[in-house]
Amino acid sequence: MNVKTTFRHAAGAIMLLLLILVVGLFVVFDFGSAGHHLLDGTKIVPVYVAHAQTRGVDPSAENGFASVFKPALPAVVSIASSRIVKVPQMQFFNDPFFQQFFGGQLPKGPQTQREGGLGSGVIISPDGYILTNNHVIDKATDIKVMLADKREFPGKVIGADPKTDIAVVKIAATGLPTIALGDSSKLQVGDYAFAIGNPFGVGETGTMGIISATGRNGLDIEDYEDFIQTDAAINPGNSGGALLNIRGELIGINTAIISGGSGGNQGIGFAIPINMAKHVMDEILLHGKVVRGYIGVGIQEVTPDLAKAFNVPTEKGALVGNVEHDSPGAKAGLQRGDVITELDGQAISGPNDLRLKVGSMTPGTTVQLKVLRNGQSRDMSLTLGEAPAGKGASNSPAGMAENSPMRGVQVDDLTASTRQQLGLGPDVNGVVVTDVADASPAAESGLQRGDVIEQVNRQSVNSVADYQRLIRQAGKEPLVLLINRGGNTTFMVVQPT
Repeated sequence: MNVKTTFRHAAGAIMLLLLILVVGLFVVFDFGSAGHHLLDGTKIVPVYVAHAQTRGVDPSAENGFASVFKPALPAVVSIASSRIVKVPQMQFFNDPFFQQFFGGQLPKGPQTQREGGLGSGVIISPDGYILTNNHVIDKATDIKVMLADKREFPGKVIGADPKTDIAVVKIAATGLPTIALGDSSKLQVGDYAFAIGNPFGVGETGTMGIISATGRNGLDIEDYEDFIQTDAAINPGNSGGALLNIRGELIGINTAIISGGSGGNQGIGFAIPINMAKHVMDEILLHGKVVRGYIGVGIQEVTPDLAKAFNVPTEKGALVGNVEHDSPGAKAGLQRGDVITELDGQAISGPNDLRLKVGSMTPGTTVQLKVLRNGQSRDMSLTLGEAPAGKGASNSPAGMAENSPMRGVQVDDLTASTRQQLGLGPDVNGVVVTDVADASPAAESGLQRGDVIEQVNRQSVNSVADYQRLIRQAGKEPLVLLINRGGNTTFMVVQPT
């Protein structure tokens, strides 16, 4: 073999080697740019991707939150209630002119019809006691409880507390599933929250979110408000259902939503803390009703202007606007203008805080108050009374007859500050309406919060004491009220029912 031939063979070998290298690089490049596919089309799933997806996720929640819902779902029930309601009749039906065309066969007076509602409840004992909302069973003539296993039982109302919207219902069953109670005082914003109920009647449904806020009040939903706010989806029908924590413990009873006019979930739902609900339940089971402590004063927020006017160095506390005669507060020496800043060594952040603390205490309990009067701090000892039925922190007539036209109405004295807030002149006297219970005779007549009652049965009202005296004198008879609303006065008749 000559030199030329040897060179050609060497060159050919080098070219072959280069070709192999080029093809090899091409194949490697193809692997890297073809979406991690093998030559036969099989996809490569790198191990590191799975680690990236689970980074920062609680390992206990890798497969969702079935471990939270599964034990709790059987303990949440659906509640169907029905009630008889009056249907107003069109006035011309009673006109003899129209009656003559129908042979006098047109119905006279208000008619009735059956109205139904759906809600939820939570089994809290194996022998059939169920927590729900008062508004789910209020005025119901028939209650049907449907369990998750499709069994149905008639429900009996053991007791209800409209002031917190809690009710206890009993069914004749044993060996029922229950949910362990949590501690709502330990909740923090950002904690997981899980809601279970029967929204829109579609059936048992679970949703998830977080705790958006705690201690919500001033919503004018209930008299005693200390709501848990959550973005877990809550819709009509969820009322009375369960709010759970990450451990599947019951932390609240779902109660209300802000729907923005849509009627559905907008991510703002409210639940009654289980600590409050359990206290109410215990009171109902023990006494048949909720027995609350009572001071007998009207209280309000300490605004910046009021803090300055009353020489108070802080805007916290509860400003006393009225002290009922012969009440526990009067006996202890409380006066108008006092600011209650502490109760038994615990700071009072505002009127709602004081209302909740006192309302959860037993009548007869002696408490220690710290009060600011004219800028000076003083200590007081006060023995709590028992709040009269239908009476909260604001005032309503003591000894009011059960079917008085003004039951469910709470009033307070009209102060200079209140006149200014309502846009009224200094010559307006009366009492301001602070609350009107739904479906009460006064509410049906059109009485509203913020109305000023200037007269009762044509007699002037200058104080809460005047109002109470005139209401007691009227007893169960209809009342003629002179109402001032935004500076305009009008007469209103409130009929007993």
